[in-house]
Amino acid sequence: MTPRALFRMRLRGILRKEMLQIRRDPSSIALAVILPLVLLFLFGYGVSLDAENVPLAIVLDDHGGPAGELAARFEGSRYFSIRQAPSLIEARKWLNAGKVEGIVHLQNDFSAQVTQNRTAPVQVIVNGVDANRARLIQGYSRGVLQTWRTQQGARGEVIPGPSVMLSQRIWFNEAAVSRNFLVPGLITLIMTLIGILLTALVVAREWERGTMEALLVTPLHRIDLLLGKVLPYFTLGMLGMGLSVSVAVTLFQVPFRGSIGALFLLSAIFMLASLGFGLMISAAIRIQFVAAQISIVAGYLPALFLSGLLFDLESTPRVIQIMSHVVPARYFVAISHTLFMAGNVWPVLLPNALVLTLMAAVFIGVAYRKITKRLEG
Repeated sequence: MTPRALFRMRLRGILRKEMLQIRRDPSSIALAVILPLVLLFLFGYGVSLDAENVPLAIVLDDHGGPAGELAARFEGSRYFSIRQAPSLIEARKWLNAGKVEGIVHLQNDFSAQVTQNRTAPVQVIVNGVDANRARLIQGYSRGVLQTWRTQQGARGEVIPGPSVMLSQRIWFNEAAVSRNFLVPGLITLIMTLIGILLTALVVAREWERGTMEALLVTPLHRIDLLLGKVLPYFTLGMLGMGLSVSVAVTLFQVPFRGSIGALFLLSAIFMLASLGFGLMISAAIRIQFVAAQISIVAGYLPALFLSGLLFDLESTPRVIQIMSHVVPARYFVAISHTLFMAGNVWPVLLPNALVLTLMAAVFIGVAYRKITKRLEG
């Protein structure tokens, strides 16, 4: 037989063995199919960076027309659930008791100040225990005030404050819904977990069950073993990715503006990087429990905290920003957000894809060398 025919025969044998292993142990399929669905439902429905129906107290010391219209504007906002407070003292009691998260106070001369084209202050008091939520409430309050001022100006009425009209547009995420940002990034976490855990556990499982020694005495070459461990789980990982994208687009209505071909190609590169990282772990660890713990600590947690999914990396200390550059998920988060929200913006996609390609080559190369040492020793 020719060397090529021998290679194909060996590869078919190791692939068949891995497929039988997957059928006997359905945990791999569960990891690739059930885990993405669980994470998508948890993040899609349970995690939100938006603030809606925020309990807010309004204190009207002035019952004139402009004050009533502004209060009505707050009541009509989907971001707030309004409670009319009889006095500022009572509203502060509600705030201290946690019954409301903010107070809007219109003083007794508000309407007169508006009518006379003077600056009419609107006092907004916000519970600042959760700083991010407090900033959201402040931003929503400014938005309601700006909408009211625009409405007043459209009717030709006097508008308090400077004669400048703010015209706002939000690009890429027009609805300003955090789910459209979170779900594409979550696909990165799913692929990281699938890629790293699958390869880290399956090789460790071989050692625990004593089947690795049987493989070492076969005519398999190191490239055969490497491909046999990568190809089946690469397929499972890409199936999990496809399922995640389908759920994101159909169930959560996340817009997808890029091309399927670009998504598949760039996802494949990232999956290879994750699989290579898992193989690196499996090259040193022969106990499944330890391999799983290391995979979570070295793979999942950095992908969660250092990828830019939940936290803006530009606002972190410089040392954290430097550390994040060795996390593959950082680059794929940028890719997934761009493909979903903006489309095929190649000046963003290509540099991140090149870095992921380099990482995949390095991880798989190191795993290749480690597997070689194992086969020899």
